[in-house]
Amino acid sequence: MNVANIAVVFPGQGSQSTGMLADYAQTWPQIEQTFAEASAIVGYDLWAICCHGPVEKINRTEITQPLMLAADIAVMRVMEQQCMLTPFVFAGHSLGEYAALVAAQALTFENAIKLVAKRGQLMQQAVPEGEGAMAAIIGLSDDVVIETCQQVAEDTGLVVEAVNFNSPGQVVIAGNRAAVEQANEALKEAGAKRALPLPVSVPSHSALMQPAAQQLEQYLQTIEIKTPVTQVIHNFDARSHDEPDAIRDALTKQLYNPVRWTESIAIISDGAEVIVECGPGKVLGGLTRRINANVSSFSLDSMRSMDRFLDSMQ
Repeated sequence: MNVANIAVVFPGQGSQSTGMLADYAQTWPQIEQTFAEASAIVGYDLWAICCHGPVEKINRTEITQPLMLAADIAVMRVMEQQCMLTPFVFAGHSLGEYAALVAAQALTFENAIKLVAKRGQLMQQAVPEGEGAMAAIIGLSDDVVIETCQQVAEDTGLVVEAVNFNSPGQVVIAGNRAAVEQANEALKEAGAKRALPLPVSVPSHSALMQPAAQQLEQYLQTIEIKTPVTQVIHNFDARSHDEPDAIRDALTKQLYNPVRWTESIAIISDGAEVIVECGPGKVLGGLTRRINANVSSFSLDSMRSMDRFLDSMQ
C-alpha cells in the first residue's frame, strides 16, 4: 500500500504511562526488541520501567525522553510491518521531533537515543527538581495567556511563559514553579476553563532551558545528521529543513522556544487527508481534530486502534 497523502506525527513527554504498549508487546516482538536496543544504549532497562514504573521514575525527564522515543519508534516499526505506507511528511511534538527525524532517516535510532538521553540529563540539571513546572491552560486565547504570563513574570521577577501552542484554546505554560502556580490562578480568573499541572519534571521550552540548550548545541556537533528522505516539520519555526546544520539549529532552539503545533498541523493538513499519531496515548489525535476537523485522525496507541487504522486503509 502506498498512500501519498498520509502524515505521521509522534507524541512527546506527557503521553507516557505505566504499562503503555503492553498489548502490542504480546503480539509484536518489535516492541521489546526496540526497547532492548534503547536500553543497551542508556545502560538501564527501559522496558522494565515502562511495564512496572514507578510513575515517579517514568516522569523523570532524563528517563521519560529515551522511554518515549523508544515507544514511538516501536509503534512505527509495527505500523511499517503491517502496511507499506509512504508518508509525505513527519512531525513530532517536542521530544517527538526526534522520532520524526528517525522516521525520515535523518538520525539513526541509536544516535537519537543518545541525543534524547543527553537532552534529558541537561534539562534535568538546568533546573533543580521541584523548582520548575508546566501546566495546560484550557479555554483562553493565545494572546490572553501570553499577556497574563508576562504580567506574572513582571510581578514576581520569575520565569513563566507560553511554551506550547497546541490547538486553539489549549496553551501550555512553563517556568519557575511559584510563577506557574500564580499564573494558573490569574488565568482562571481571566476565564480559563482549566489549568492542569503536567506530569513533567522540568519547564520545557522556557527561557530556563537556555543553559541546557547551549550544552545540547555542542553535543549535536558530535552526532551525524543526514538530509531527511521525507520532510520533517520542526517545532521551532514550523518549517522543514534539508541541511544538517539547519536541523541542529532547530533542535537547539526548540529547547527554549515555544512548540508551534497548531501552525505545524495547519501546514501538514493542507496536504494530508489522514494524520496518524504513532506512539502511546491519544493527545495529538485530539489536538489534530481541534485544529482541523476535516482531516481524518488516528492514534495508534493500542492494537485495537491499529486494527481500525488498517481497516480504514483497505
